[in-house]
Amino acid sequence: MMNKLPIITADQRMVERRGIKGVIAGAVGIGKTSQLWTLDPTNTLFFDLEAGDLAVEGWPGDTIRPRTWDECRDFAVFIGGPNPALRNDQYYSTAHHQAVVARFGDPTVLDKYDTIFLDSITVAGRLCFQWCKGQPQAFSEKSGKPDLRGAYGLLGQEMIGWLTHLQHTRNKNIFFVGILNKLLDDFNRPYFSLQLEGSKTGLELPGIVDQVITMAELPTETGQLFRAFICHTLNPWGYPAKDRSGRLAMVEEPHLGRLMAKISGPVRPIHERLEYGQPAPVETTISVSN
Repeated sequence: MMNKLPIITADQRMVERRGIKGVIAGAVGIGKTSQLWTLDPTNTLFFDLEAGDLAVEGWPGDTIRPRTWDECRDFAVFIGGPNPALRNDQYYSTAHHQAVVARFGDPTVLDKYDTIFLDSITVAGRLCFQWCKGQPQAFSEKSGKPDLRGAYGLLGQEMIGWLTHLQHTRNKNIFFVGILNKLLDDFNRPYFSLQLEGSKTGLELPGIVDQVITMAELPTETGQLFRAFICHTLNPWGYPAKDRSGRLAMVEEPHLGRLMAKISGPVRPIHERLEYGQPAPVETTISVSN
């Protein structure tokens, strides 16, 4: 007997609960970690890799603190569930998930959390690279000496696999925090890049997540600086950004909680989303603090 083709109808897809996956990038000290204060502590889990939670001292939500790359992968499969397409000897497989559940307990304890706030992807990359440097791929087969090319190749595979697994956690919002560096190219022109070990992860990350948000300081007409979220790929400052939802303005208030509510709001008409030639709207409700 043939199985029925598992087609998901438009009505079914429209009522599915879909979490938002995004990255908030910004310079050191811009206030990225403090965005945790804008989220409901009763349904947010703080994935604290920085061990630098002074900025959110007193935040009354739950926290996990992985210290190794193995723990990062274990929490990822605990949060996202198993990938049935993987062999049992692979990470994120059914066997991996079962082993983690045996240690951590019933995964339904995560049902209370709508949002995972992960600070930071920069540190996750460092933990991953440290693990990669100890693997067989990081050593030359002929001489047995360390081979960083192999380590960096493994790093890209590991990080992309980890990010992709978390991205497929459909019913939860997952936001990664990352440090944004301002660099100069060979022609002395400035450009921006996420602070990550290796290049593969930074290049592929925008294609994995739904939203890429840069938190930056912008000047008013009088020269006073204010903090804002940059949300559109086409922006005059050259910041990395992407809005897959089509609901955000180029510049938004730096408040992650309200930003997520806007992303989850009514869908814009298709004719508005496809008007590529029109200037991007800019929110005018951003307050400037002294």
